Amino acid sequence: MAGVKPIPPGLAEARRAAYNKMMTEREISPSPPPSWLTGQVLLAMPSLRDPRFAQGVIFICAHNEEGAMGLMLNRQLRKPKFGDLMQQLNVEPNPPQRELPMGQGGPVEDHRGFVLHSADWIGEGSLNVDGDHVLSASMDVLQAIARGEGPEKARLLLGYSGWGAGQLEDEIRQNSWLNVPADDAILFDANYQSKWQRGLAKLKIDPGMLSGDAGQA
Repeated sequence: MAGVKPIPPGLAEARRAAYNKMMTEREISPSPPPSWLTGQVLLAMPSLRDPRFAQGVIFICAHNEEGAMGLMLNRQLRKPKFGDLMQQLNVEPNPPQRELPMGQGGPVEDHRGFVLHSADWIGEGSLNVDGDHVLSASMDVLQAIARGEGPEKARLLLGYSGWGAGQLEDEIRQNSWLNVPADDAILFDANYQSKWQRGLAKLKIDPGMLSGDAGQA
């Protein structure tokens, strides 16, 4: 083609070598780390001996290289009632125009409240977990709910479940947990007793076939 200078043989060879090196490195480079479990639901395996998590169903709100934080979904909290808690916190109006189901989110900071809710309401400081589900820990969401407003789907959980850096990954390698995609029924409905079985059903697993032995197959 007129006006285009030919590439010197040495430069052409260097470019070809650089291209081959780049492609080779791309092919043999270690695979990226597994996807974080943020937005997934963990299901406790029988090999998990800690009674606090037996048949536990936990929604993972955050998971990164520093650790993980999640909320237990199948531990109903009978006291205090939502209205009693709002009275203790001086949230108006009282009685609230709307009630939320209460649950135990985990053994860490079990006096602290977290509202897990749908993404149609987001306040200042809310954590958008996965685009569909949001975690709020401020008074704003409680005040909105007490007025009969706020997110369409929500539940209040006291305490949370936490893991340090690499701890959750180690427990998964030890067959302590399975993970499934979250769905609103498991997250928000009041049928607490069946959440673990329903989570396993999403994986087409019969609970009776699970072994209590730890270790990988």
